[in-house]
Amino acid sequence: MFGKKNNKAGLTFIAQGTKLSGETHFAGEALIGGELHGKISATGKLTIEVDGYIEGELQCKEIKVSGAFKGKMKCEKLNITSTGSVEGEIACNSMEIFEGGQFIGMRVREEVALLASEPDVQAINPETKSDTEPEAESQLDNYFKELTKSA
Repeated sequence: MFGKKNNKAGLTFIAQGTKLSGETHFAGEALIGGELHGKISATGKLTIEVDGYIEGELQCKEIKVSGAFKGKMKCEKLNITSTGSVEGEIACNSMEIFEGGQFIGMRVREEVALLASEPDVQAINPETKSDTEPEAESQLDNYFKELTKSA
C-alpha cells in the first residue's frame, strides 16, 4: 500500500576512511563513501559518494557515480554526476553524464559485437581490387592532370 517496497535488505553505508578489499555483495541499496577494491556485485542501487572510490569488477543494476570508479563495470543504468569520474570498460544499456563528469574508456552494449566474426578479406588484402577502384584512380589521375595543365 502507498508504494512501499517489500525489500527486506537494508541500506549499507561504507563510510569515508574505510577501505575494503575482496569479493563484496550488497543485497540492498549501498552508499560508498570509502574505498572498495575487488569484485563487487549489488542487486539494488549503488551510489559512489564524492569521496568514494571503487576499483575492480562491478556488476549492478543501477549506479550513480559522484566519486570515482576504475575497472570493469556491467550495469543497466549508469549516471555520472558533475563530480564523478569513471575509467575503464563499461557495459550498460543507459548512460547519463552531467556537465563536469568524466568518462575515460570504452562503452559497449552486450548485444553489439565490437569485432566481426570473420574479417573482410578484401579490406585486408591490398592485391584484391574492386570494380570501382580503377574508375576512382582514373578520376584522381584526371584531376592531377588538370592541375598540372593549369600550373
